[in-house]
Amino acid sequence: MEEACFGAGCFWGVQAAFDNIEGVKQTTVGYMGGTTEHPSYEQVCTNKTGHAEVVHILFDARIVSYEKLLETFFGIHDPTQINRQGPDVGSQYRSIIFYYTEQQRILAEKLILSLKESQKFTDDIVTEIIPAAVFYKAEEYHQHYFKKNRNRGCGHLS
Repeated sequence: MEEACFGAGCFWGVQAAFDNIEGVKQTTVGYMGGTTEHPSYEQVCTNKTGHAEVVHILFDARIVSYEKLLETFFGIHDPTQINRQGPDVGSQYRSIIFYYTEQQRILAEKLILSLKESQKFTDDIVTEIIPAAVFYKAEEYHQHYFKKNRNRGCGHLS
């Protein structure tokens, strides 16, 4: 199994998107990239911990490539918005890729360059690409939120 970790706005919808990909074996929502140890959702929402809402992914690279995960990531959110996705505003909603290997970093940078050259987005891509940090699992009620709450949504995905 390999690991990937992405932040693309509200983690509920991001998790649901990755859960539907063959070869993705497990997704867990949580927080990464901040300074507070073991932050709570309430702390992250203050915009003071530095964490992003993320989805940690375990995937079988024999079935699904990291490139496919990157393509999904860029297909489910607007990577040109700084610290927001639709009506969800705050640094916890930033577009961010946490890489676990040098190859993941290279592939992410390569895809961003390709997207810029294709002019798929009219504005600049602001997605951060940084080394993976400590992952803090979010509270249980956030895990697979859409499966548990079929009639609820989050900002830009509802």
